[in-house]
This record gives sequence, structure tokens and C-alpha cells, in this order.
Amino acid sequence: MKLKSAFLLSMLSSGAFLSAQMPGMMTMQSSAPQGTTLGANTTSGAAGIALGNRVVMRGFVDFQFQYEDGKGLANGTAKGTSQTEKFETASDIDFLFDFSPVTAEVHLDLTGNDLIEQAYGRYGISRDFNISFGRQLTALGYEADEKPGLQSVSHAYLMGVGRNYVDGVRANFNNGRFGLTLGMHDNYFIGKDDDTFTSEAIAIDLAASVMIIPGLEAQLGYATQEIKENLDWSQFNTWIAYNPNDLTLAFEYNNADKGSKDYWSMLFLGNYQFNQFFGATLKYSLEDEEDGTNDSEASRFTFAFLFTITQNLFFNVEYSRSEVEEGNNDYDVDEIYMQALINF
Repeated sequence: MKLKSAFLLSMLSSGAFLSAQMPGMMTMQSSAPQGTTLGANTTSGAAGIALGNRVVMRGFVDFQFQYEDGKGLANGTAKGTSQTEKFETASDIDFLFDFSPVTAEVHLDLTGNDLIEQAYGRYGISRDFNISFGRQLTALGYEADEKPGLQSVSHAYLMGVGRNYVDGVRANFNNGRFGLTLGMHDNYFIGKDDDTFTSEAIAIDLAASVMIIPGLEAQLGYATQEIKENLDWSQFNTWIAYNPNDLTLAFEYNNADKGSKDYWSMLFLGNYQFNQFFGATLKYSLEDEEDGTNDSEASRFTFAFLFTITQNLFFNVEYSRSEVEEGNNDYDVDEIYMQALINF
């Protein structure tokens, strides 16, 4: 605990010093979102580094220090303490092409096992309707897939049904206030490379989102796929988020049939941007998975300090505590993350 306290005090002291010394910090003012992005063409007009008239490049570099302290029980017997420390670096570069009404995106993961993270094209049939095809991000879930979109350093769920990259085709509609997407995909769910996924069946997903008033958005979604003969996976997801200017409040609920397992989870999130330099996030997630013999339950509490040094440089600190029950095995984990994140 002394090590964790020292890290937190050091980072907070550094943040206070930088706040006093950095007159050129980001001056962008927060404003409530006016419309939903589900189903929208977000390629045309996207921000980034212009490479000519029709190509934009953007990306990030994410550098993290991680400290983990775990304590637990195995079959009612104490199994001791495990402590790990490590550094991790991730980098991503995206290229966006605009030949309207045809657009395309290629996302490269420079540190993962697969270089091509996403690669898809889009044809705009009208202002509100478009067709997209290729390797795309799944639509179900509140949390972003990449670190720059998170309001913390880590994702909330430990064993959940997070977002994934899949091959397929989507029909999309977005008129600003209302968004809708209907897709057919291959190997939709995380774990698609597992040997248990033997079916050649196509996955179907459907999601709808509405901006009720500026800043208040709600989304519903459902996906299903046969993974073996007479064995299906399916997921229902819903979330609602309220973002009036500097405050963000969100609630998410998932319910899934994972073959022979029943799973549900929920997420509560609160974020507040106190000023142009400093923000903070509280997250709490709860998960439950049952198969009749080896049931699991996990809860995770996260508290993150977010420091905006410039429009392209962020220093973030996070403390998370997880409590997990897996059959007769119980354990808890304390984690500390220190992150330097560069966007471009």
C-alpha cells in the first residue's frame, strides 16, 4: 500500500505543478452532444492530419505503468499475495478516405497480433442512409474500444461481452436525432477463435439509438449467432447516457446467453470535467455468469484522475479494485495505472 500511495501522491503533485506552469493548455469548451452517431457517416469531415484533399490520418500512442496486488482463497484456503509491475505501450494509426459518396477507413494496430484492426468501405445512398462493408467495430456497448475514447485508463468489465471487430455488411440510417444499424457478420462474439465456435452460421445484429434531448441519449441493441449445431450465443444491450456540458452520467445493462452459460452485467459511470485541465471518473461494474455448476461473479470499482496537458497530450491515473468469486475460489485485486496518452 505504501507503493500505491506514493504513486498517487507523486502523480497528483505533478498534475498540480503542470497546472500552474502550462499556460497553453487546451481551451476547448465542453458542450452537450446534439445528435447520435450510430449509423452515421463519421468519415467525411473527420478531424485529423490532412494528407492531401481526400485523406486524413489520425492515431494515438498509449504508454502505461501497471501495478497489481492480488490476494485470494482457493477452496477456502489462503493462497497468498501476488504482486506484478509492468510497462505497456500501444499505438494505432487510422487512415480515412473521402471520395464522397464513397468513403473508407483503414485502422492499423501497430502493437497487436493483427495489423489490420478495421478496414471497411461505405457508400452513401442519401444524406441519411448508407451501406458499410468490411471489418468493422460491433455496435453493442457503451464503452469505446480504444483508449482515447475511454473516460478512464482501463475498461470496466473483467469477463464480459465487450465490443469486437468483425467482418460483415451493415445497413445504416442516421438523421441526427435517430440512428439505426442492421448487420450480418462472421464470428461476431469475442472468443471467435476458440475451437468451440464451429458453426458457419451468419450473425445478425440490430441497434437503435435516439437523442432524446441534447445530451441525453439512449440505445438498444441485440445480436445472435449459432456457434455450434443447436447452440446459440446472443446478447441484449441497452444504455443511457446524460452529458450536459462538463458532466457525464451513464448506465448500461447486458444480458447474454453464452452457449451453456447465462450472463448479465451492469455498469454505472460518472465523469466530471472540473476545468480545462482536470477531470475525474467513477465507475462501478457488476457481472454474473452461471452454468449450473461453476458460477462466477465479479465487481469492479474504478476511480480515475484525468489531466489534459494540451489538446494532444494527457496524463491519467487510475485506481481499481476488483472482487471475484469463481466457484469455491475467491480473490480480490488492487490495480494502479499511470498513463501518458498522445492523440494526433
